[in-house]
Formats: sequence, structure tokens, C-alpha cells
Amino acid sequence: MDNAEHAPFRLDGRVALVTGAASGIGAATARALARNGADLALGWYAQDPHEIDGVVADVEALGRRALAIEGDVADTAAVEATVSRAADELGRLDIVVANAAIARATDSAELSDDEWSRVLDVDLAGVFRCFRAAIPHMRRAGWGRLLATSSVSGTSVGWSRHAHYSAAKAGIAGMVKALAVELAPTGITVNALAPGIIVTAQSLDPVSSLGPDGLAEIVNRIPARRNGEPEDIANVFAFLASEESAYLTGQTIVVDGGFTITLD
Repeated sequence: MDNAEHAPFRLDGRVALVTGAASGIGAATARALARNGADLALGWYAQDPHEIDGVVADVEALGRRALAIEGDVADTAAVEATVSRAADELGRLDIVVANAAIARATDSAELSDDEWSRVLDVDLAGVFRCFRAAIPHMRRAGWGRLLATSSVSGTSVGWSRHAHYSAAKAGIAGMVKALAVELAPTGITVNALAPGIIVTAQSLDPVSSLGPDGLAEIVNRIPARRNGEPEDIANVFAFLASEESAYLTGQTIVVDGGFTITLD
């Protein structure tokens, strides 16, 4: 699996923390960063039905170190412990990809305060917790990449029965801009990606997302004429994590095969 010769954005000597790393975009991003030379701390949640062991094995097969750390990004103490352990055991922390998120389709009239708060606590506040804990490590090094997964449902389109999820993903864009301005003088850049329709276990679940039928129908509205794969997002994260992205900060970049720019 050693494809280093095909990795244009080298991350040799860097250490990255990816949350939500057990599956989907998180797992693909961990593999992409490892392929480019980074060692990985893999944040995962015990209630996630996917196993982290396969991602650990993939990273190690690429010749990189992999450290799996279980924790809930809604728990401040757990996030701080995750960041500290990643930096202590892997020697440093250069890159954070705050990707962990939850979603469940719910009619707004039936959306409880508890469910609203839980989604915002994971999908928005969880990103900030990861960033906040990592900033001191990056400031000391004079270099860092704070990256997050937003969504086109937070930047470009409305998504019925997902008001809580869309609000959280929209909040990421504002947070990224504020932190980018604050941290730019310290050598830290802050950016997010807003994926379009990506085929993951979550998007295949009709309870939380589109499901197989929805994915099959919506592909006709995408100019690229295909749904995205996790690797489509991971490859852009690899660029944002690299030295080549040094002058890019405060942006939420849409990666959607043209889904949100067409009237056809």
C-alpha cells in the first residue's frame, strides 16, 4: 500500500489527529495523510458501529504510526485528553481534522431541545473543542493546520428535516473565519471543506440521511454524474494539511462535483 511516489503534498515528520476516523471521510482522510507521510492519531467513538482496527492497520501498512484514541468530542475532558495523548505519544501535533459528526432526520416541529443540543454539541462545539485544545501545541511550533468537515447543507442548500445538522455545519464556516484571522500571525491556518453528496455508511442510512434510493435519485442533479467518494474529500484535506496551502486560510471550500452551481 506504499504509494508515496503518488503523494504530491508531503507531510513527512508531521503528526495529524483525525476525529470520526473509523469510517467514511475520516477513515479516508487518515489514509490520505498517512500516504503523504504523516503519523496519525485516530479519534473514534465507542458507539460507532465501525471498527477502528482496520484503519489502524491501513495506516501502519503505509509505514506510518497509528494511535487509536476513543472519546466523545462532546466531552471537553475527553477531547483535551485525546489531544494531549496524541502530542505526548507521537511527539507533536501539527494537523487536526475535526470530522466527527452525527445526523438524524427529524421534523422540525418534533425536534426536541435535547436532540438539537446534542447535534450542535458534537457537530459544532466538538470542532471548537478539538481546535482549542490543539492551538497551544501549534503556537509553540509556529505552524499548524486546523481543518473541519462542514457540508453543503450548511453553506449552499437547504436540507429538509435537518435543521440542527445544517445549523451546526453553517456555524463551522463562521468559526473558521474568526479563528483564521486570530491565528494567521502565528503560522496556523484554519479551513473547512463542505462536501456534497458523498457515499458513506451514514449517507446510506435512510434514517439519518438520503439512503440508497435518495443517493440514486440525486446523482442526476450532479454535473459530474456521480456521487462523491470519501477519497474525493480526503485528497483535498491532504492539500490543506500541506505546506503548499500556506497562503489559504479562513475558507470553506465546496467539494461537490458541481451539485450546488447548476440550474440544469
